Amino acid sequence: MASRTGEKIGWIGGWLGAFFWVIILTVIFLVQDKWAEGFLGLLLLGLAAIFIVIFAPWRRSSTPFWKLMTPSYVILFGSLLWAIWAFGGIKNSGLSWWNLLFLLPLLIPLVGMGAKTWDDTY
Repeated sequence: MASRTGEKIGWIGGWLGAFFWVIILTVIFLVQDKWAEGFLGLLLLGLAAIFIVIFAPWRRSSTPFWKLMTPSYVILFGSLLWAIWAFGGIKNSGLSWWNLLFLLPLLIPLVGMGAKTWDDTY
């Protein structure tokens, strides 16, 4: 059996890329002495890193991908709520609730991968 290193890098790199904006905002908030916002960002990043590793599909090869991706998605959307809160609410962030519809394409992997498992994709 192949090591599937590229797929593993894709899983880790993809999720880290999804959270890259949280890293940037966290650093900005900490530099601006917004400690609550910055430390909450660090907490979210820590949870994201833990979930990326714990729910890696090669660790749970018979679990459907949607079950493995859901915890990281929860942290990702929680990070969105954190950012909205950190900027003083939806109005102060320059967004409206309708703008959040642009996030729906983020859910395509849940639909596309759905019930497949790591074992199924080899």
